[in-house]
Amino acid sequence: MAKIVGLTTAGLIGLLPAAAPATAQQPDYAPTMLVLDASGSMLAADPGGGTKMDAAKDAVRGFVTAAPAASKVGLSVYGTATGSSAAEQAAGCRDVRVLRAPETIDKPALIEAVDRIVPSGYTPIGVSLRAAAQALPASGPRSIVLVSDGIDTCAPPDPCEVARELSRQGTRIVVHAIGFGVDEAARAQLACIAQTTGGTYTDAADGKILEQVLPRVSAAALRNYAPAGARITGTPTYRDAPAAVPGQYLDTIGRKTPRYYAVDVPQGATAYFSGTVSFPRGGEGALSNNRLDLRVYGAEGQDCHVYENELATRSSDGVTLTVAEVWKGATETATGGKRNCTGGGRYYFSLEWAHVADNAPETLPLEMNVGVEPPVSDAGPAAAATEIAFHDPGGTAVPVTGGGSFNVAAPLAGSGSYSDTLQRGEFVFYRVKLEWGQGLAYRVRYAATQGHGVEYISNINTTLYAPYRKEIASDTTSYGGAENVLPTGRPALATAPVRYANRTANDNKLRDQALAGWYYIAVAVGPPIHDEGKAGPVPIRLELNVTGEREPGPSYGGAAQQETFGSEDRAPGDSAAPLTASDDAMPLVWILAAALGGVVVAGALVAVLLRRRTRRS
Repeated sequence: MAKIVGLTTAGLIGLLPAAAPATAQQPDYAPTMLVLDASGSMLAADPGGGTKMDAAKDAVRGFVTAAPAASKVGLSVYGTATGSSAAEQAAGCRDVRVLRAPETIDKPALIEAVDRIVPSGYTPIGVSLRAAAQALPASGPRSIVLVSDGIDTCAPPDPCEVARELSRQGTRIVVHAIGFGVDEAARAQLACIAQTTGGTYTDAADGKILEQVLPRVSAAALRNYAPAGARITGTPTYRDAPAAVPGQYLDTIGRKTPRYYAVDVPQGATAYFSGTVSFPRGGEGALSNNRLDLRVYGAEGQDCHVYENELATRSSDGVTLTVAEVWKGATETATGGKRNCTGGGRYYFSLEWAHVADNAPETLPLEMNVGVEPPVSDAGPAAAATEIAFHDPGGTAVPVTGGGSFNVAAPLAGSGSYSDTLQRGEFVFYRVKLEWGQGLAYRVRYAATQGHGVEYISNINTTLYAPYRKEIASDTTSYGGAENVLPTGRPALATAPVRYANRTANDNKLRDQALAGWYYIAVAVGPPIHDEGKAGPVPIRLELNVTGEREPGPSYGGAAQQETFGSEDRAPGDSAAPLTASDDAMPLVWILAAALGGVVVAGALVAVLLRRRTRRS
């Protein structure tokens, strides 16, 4: 690939992500703190025998035993240093101990720390959340898994207010809460904590259920979606919209409130704009319908009559939803009634969370990507006519660990087979580098597991995305423990050879395959439809072809004469020019793909549960 394209007078025009170093294939788990209730109430009897504390210890041991060796897991407890008398309240409400830091997991040491826990005191949930947050790294993906059998008995600080602290800019720690035999008041408080931070809330009525759900919740916390980008604040109207240069940004989007952003697009250039949100797991799937809308406006706010939307049902499965637009208005001559929506100038892109599920949070983190491609002087080879063919690569699969978000998608080194293991409820991401003239085709093989039956049925999905987060193809079906392959009814999901001229191809399906760079594969295993805690992780095998000879790319005019729109080889997160000095702002990267795991359950038991679609006008 050629070097980064730049305009000396207008600043940075576009960045494309390129190949990451080999070290990027190392597992990337979110550091996670387990916060365990050891208050006096945990001495109560568990319906399954023993005490609630005995059951909680068994559940933690089960998670620790199954946790990946490269995961980073810490442990803290509250309620172990005092009794529960009134005289001990002041000390008891400060009684939080970090037993293990969130470092690469030392399973024997962690289990030994769990074994030594003796419950006796108060329930300072708010204080324990702050302590867990302080034990975690200062930036990057981080999670807390809280197990409590009751409401906070020490407020202030109020646990929900602490959760709001954790979700503010500069912190963004996701909390997953498990209510262990709790009443309605405790359930509401724990659910508030989880929802405020974008985490999940799960009920565990007794120790047996806790043993089933804790490993699943904790495993999901280790590899969860973590939005990233330079800070930006969209506005309710176009007039004062912030100007965004090419890069990745992070904002917050509320319900049914458009957010406007301005992008300066030179005459003849093409703009790329996308917005991505990820919904928290948990809640009633049947009511989890959400839609993200994108519109384009020109000078003086003129509606350019471009409308894209993406819709997802069962968003409570942890769906990530992306809407994207390739804006070509600046390549047209500014004449007539379309004057404000053609030619070079300032354009406005609006994003709106337009349809909101009943159980959705009030706000969501919003990732926004902007790219500007210079005009071409030579488009290069003619548009491709068909997708590439798929051939089984065979061979021994190379172990990889998919990323928990698009920003840390695991690179796949070309043709071959790759293996990973997905927890139920995970959406993981991989990326494949395509040079001009190359295409990819792949399929996903879900291995058989021991359990079969209704309680093991999950939705499975795979989605292929272009470098600017536009969905190219996807497929989804149900999985009940027997081996299954996606896509169904065809050999593979595939692209054509990537060429600039594909954007004018006769086949509309090929028009989004017009940029060299990183293409993204998302693979999902939804939570069980009837979750009884029996369904375990699912091994997968990605079978991939990358074929085609490298071809000359397009030549760009102006200051980018003879340059290719792209970038030098860098890992996502490396930067040519950071946009802000925000503590945890991701350095400027042009486009990091997004994906969603659409999910469907087939057969007599269930019908289609999740579908994404795009509408244009």
